[in-house]
Amino acid sequence: MKRWLASSLKHKLSFMLVCSLLIPLLLLGVVSYRLASSVTEEKAKESGTNTLRQIRTNLEFIVLDAENMSVFLIGHSDTQKYLTRKDNDANEYLSMIGFLTNLAFSKKYISDITIQPNGTRPALSTFFNYTVTRSGAPDPIELSPDYYTEYSKYWTSLYENETINGPKRVISLMRPIRDINNFRTLGNLTISLNEEVISTYLKTSGLVSNGYVLLLDADGVIISGGEPKWLKHKVTELFPGLTIPRDGVHVSGYGEGEDKKTILFDQIPNVHWTLMGVIPYSEYSAQNRFVLSLTAIALTISTLLLVGLVLYLVHRVTRPLSRLSAVLKSANPDGEMPRFPVTTTDEVGQLMHTYNKFSNRITHLTEQVRENEARKKEADMRALQAQINPHFLYNTLSSVHWMALMNKDERIAEMVGSLSDFLRFSLNNGEEFCAISQEIAHARHYAQIQSIRFPDQFAIHFMIHPDLDQQMMLKLLLQPLIENALIHGIQKKQEPGLIHVIADYIDDRIRFTVEDTGVGMEREGLRALQRQLDSALYGDDASGSYGLRNVQRRLVLHYGLDSRLTIDSIPGQGTKATFTIPVREASQ
Repeated sequence: MKRWLASSLKHKLSFMLVCSLLIPLLLLGVVSYRLASSVTEEKAKESGTNTLRQIRTNLEFIVLDAENMSVFLIGHSDTQKYLTRKDNDANEYLSMIGFLTNLAFSKKYISDITIQPNGTRPALSTFFNYTVTRSGAPDPIELSPDYYTEYSKYWTSLYENETINGPKRVISLMRPIRDINNFRTLGNLTISLNEEVISTYLKTSGLVSNGYVLLLDADGVIISGGEPKWLKHKVTELFPGLTIPRDGVHVSGYGEGEDKKTILFDQIPNVHWTLMGVIPYSEYSAQNRFVLSLTAIALTISTLLLVGLVLYLVHRVTRPLSRLSAVLKSANPDGEMPRFPVTTTDEVGQLMHTYNKFSNRITHLTEQVRENEARKKEADMRALQAQINPHFLYNTLSSVHWMALMNKDERIAEMVGSLSDFLRFSLNNGEEFCAISQEIAHARHYAQIQSIRFPDQFAIHFMIHPDLDQQMMLKLLLQPLIENALIHGIQKKQEPGLIHVIADYIDDRIRFTVEDTGVGMEREGLRALQRQLDSALYGDDASGSYGLRNVQRRLVLHYGLDSRLTIDSIPGQGTKATFTIPVREASQ
């Protein structure tokens, strides 16, 4: 035994620590096990009730938000105007679609918003995540022809919409839209909640690991939570004989033996929904004051025993390590590291052997660092030299410009001058923002160069609001759009084309538009381009127009999703690229 202890420091510590910890730990384990066998069910019930209350608060907020949104949309002047007009206005239709999309985009629990006018006018719908091919929404009028006479709104149970991406489960708020002047019914409003988002709220509720929360409608049908196969089935099919209370918070037991469960209920009265929490009995843990008291006594006894033993053991074990530490502290870090003779095979001897290897490694790394420093200085010199190259380029272009003027070749002089200004602005000491007037001047230089390269092929007109000259914007946004319009639109036509560059105020934002009279794009091509622009938001390397994807990514990174680049195109008529930036950002 003595020989075994002397062969390894690990053996010494293991033997002594086991002797000092075994008795108190066994005592603590027995006491804790016996106490843990008695489950404190009330704590789990209280925790589950608090969890359901929090979920209820979140769902009440979602329901109230949807209802407030419906009241806002019904009374909104644009909604009333659209539903009362007799003619069809495409611009008004697109404006309403954009309005609804912006309203729902920031609320991830909103699946879609649909306004169905009476008559033959096209319906307004967001559906920005998918396209519905068949709606499974129920009609309250079929349940009762006078339903909306007695009630102002109707909350559906769970149903599915068939979309191009497969079935989509939603729960919808329906209510009629009436004329605010004569109360004549103009159409119907549907605001649908995404069941997947609600299910996520329920699954991340914070119940115990094997517990779950279900959302039931007024008929006891599961409309969210749990396994997908349970949806649209009555809860009594999963829990035969279960009674669902209709008011307040209730706690009850269900089942026997290993299948015994605690069932929690909480009500959402405005929509007659019921939250049902299920907690298996196996998840309860035994914790109470008695356990804490006994644990504290056991730990106190163990601590008193361990303090004396550990102090003695630490002194015995760390004595050779202390000697090694003293030598290392007195060593000169700038000089050669001393080496130690290895005389034992235990952990201290292995530590000395490892230290000797580290000493050799440090010497090698020191030399390597010196070599890297020399290389870094050489790289810095090269970088400094590279900074001179742009100035050399400017000076060379100026010389070419002067020679062209001396030879009276005005077109070459004009092109070289525009190129010099174009490059000077592009580099611009690495600055990201510029005045709008500078961005417009940069675009003009680019257009001037292209007009000399391709004479009589296009004309470009700039229509800039006079108050925008000194506003600030992210630079190098317009030139890629003009280049795209010229290459992919104008140059593919036989006859000359026209490019319009427009900048004006739209409410509290600045809108930029680059529109051409080129060949335009078919619907499939426009969709493919939009997918490329969407992929640029997530950093995906997609094929296609690098310039447009770069503009899209820079806009979103600096200004947010509201400033995304949008492309509209009509085959044979041309293409329009538009983006907006906030005035408050632009003026910084």
